[in-house]
Amino acid sequence: MDMVNLTIDGVQVSVPSTYTVLEAAREAGIKIPTLCYLKDLNQIGACRVCLVEVEKARALAAACVQPVAEGMVVHTNSPKVRATRKNTLEMILSDHNIDCLSCIRNGNCELQSLAEEYGIRKVTFNGIKSSSIIDDKSFSIVRDSSKCVKCGRCVAACKKQSVGVLSFLNRGFETSVGPAYDISMADAPCIYCGQCIVSCPVGALYEKEETEKVWDAINDPSKHVVMQVAPAVRAAIGEEFGLPIGTRATGKMFAAMRRLGVDKVFDTNFAADLTIMEEGTELLNRIKNGGVLPMITSCSPGWIRFCEFYFPEFIPNLSSCKSPHEMEGALIKTYYAQKNNIDPKDIVVVSVMPCTSKKTEAAREQLVNKDGLKDVDIVITTRELARMIKQAGLNFNNLPDEGPDPDFMGEYTGAGVIFGATGGVMEAALRTVADILEDKDLPDIEYKAVRGVENDIKEATVTLGGKDIKVAVAHSTAAARELLTKIKNGEANDYAFIEVMGCSGGCVCGGGQPIVKAQDLMDIDLRAERAKALYEEDAIMPQRKSHKNSQVMKLYEDFLGEPNGHLAHELLHTTYAQKEIYPENLVK
Repeated sequence: MDMVNLTIDGVQVSVPSTYTVLEAAREAGIKIPTLCYLKDLNQIGACRVCLVEVEKARALAAACVQPVAEGMVVHTNSPKVRATRKNTLEMILSDHNIDCLSCIRNGNCELQSLAEEYGIRKVTFNGIKSSSIIDDKSFSIVRDSSKCVKCGRCVAACKKQSVGVLSFLNRGFETSVGPAYDISMADAPCIYCGQCIVSCPVGALYEKEETEKVWDAINDPSKHVVMQVAPAVRAAIGEEFGLPIGTRATGKMFAAMRRLGVDKVFDTNFAADLTIMEEGTELLNRIKNGGVLPMITSCSPGWIRFCEFYFPEFIPNLSSCKSPHEMEGALIKTYYAQKNNIDPKDIVVVSVMPCTSKKTEAAREQLVNKDGLKDVDIVITTRELARMIKQAGLNFNNLPDEGPDPDFMGEYTGAGVIFGATGGVMEAALRTVADILEDKDLPDIEYKAVRGVENDIKEATVTLGGKDIKVAVAHSTAAARELLTKIKNGEANDYAFIEVMGCSGGCVCGGGQPIVKAQDLMDIDLRAERAKALYEEDAIMPQRKSHKNSQVMKLYEDFLGEPNGHLAHELLHTTYAQKEIYPENLVK
């Protein structure tokens, strides 16, 4: 690799010729502030916060897009640079809703941090502000244009997902960011993955908060509140309390949830194991009986919406299984309610999820039972759970390590845990299907070909029951689009089973997870760090295959009958339907 030598603030640096000044400065231990920049996503030099002085250049340069050159001399902290950055920040703040104390991003806002770093104590530019709207009609995402700094990070994130719902609208001072035709997020063909939220540096996009609903349920003596938590939450919740990225906080997470005052705490991993039984059986039935192949997983609601909007011809390929938390919700209001003699109408199921799309999923009409009850009543994100823990005054890091309530749905295996990482559902399914087809307890097989985030699409050929089966894994809807387009075009038509996760890296990087600042993301692969926590837990579990979950087996024995049986289909399976993109009545 070609190297170049340059001087940054008197420090001589040798870096690859492909580097920008921003990257070179970081190697030299020098922080250049950024706002619109987001590694591998948004490098457009639009905000002008990262300006630096390059000797012999006619004007200040944006470090995030300025290539390095041999002999270049850069000043990142000259009086001219500091004054220009401060002036730029003051202009951004002049058109920004600076009611920071009531902002959802107070304390974790990149603009707020920059204003503090540059000693901005008042807004010196006053005048007319651009138009302001709060779009809170969707179940998942709220858009507050008064907070938007027009950095373009959300637009880039949406484009990278191959959805493109968000874009720049209008021109000049009236420029805004929103869906086409300026319609509500509720009416746009949005998949609610929330990648726009975790990309936003300020509070212009955030999840539809439901923490007050949870508190109300907890404080209502007539309600029996059951809280369940997804596998990916344990890999990230600790970040909200200062723990390093990738810290597994399973025990403290359960202790905190219990101390909020809910009646029962369960782990959605139980239903992940159950999903493998249902989905694995469905796959085997399709292979044996000439069903629609490839079968595609249905755990990710963002992916499901993407399929319903953009690839409806693949709806028959989707597994009919509900996602794990919806399965668990259905069982809580039937199996658990019967065992405990509780009227299902009095049960409030709260799902703690890493995903903003789960909020919209819970409202799907297909997930309302014959008595008019939703499987899951309230969905809160990892961030919302952290807020509740803080509101309750709990010292998260000092809590003891505890587990879920052990009765009925408290057991889970390592296979259930890895559902939160890309390739995890596939690996969990293969562990069980291999055992079932071979009719013996195989040694601990690691299907490493479907692990990792190095490629957006991974494929493998595995031998099951003496036959070679080709499988694939895609993480992000952009990867799903690429893979499905190849299948449509006849370029890849021999897959039997495909796992799709709506977000890059899987649920560990869902739109409801803790937000990491752009400066920190320059040095880490968030997807890999969080996934490690799940595989650590998988490795220490006494059972690592879903069909070894004794409580799942007892559930079938006592209640469901058999996988894919009549009652299992009634409670654990669902249907999907094509959705119209930008209906004519909305865009006239």
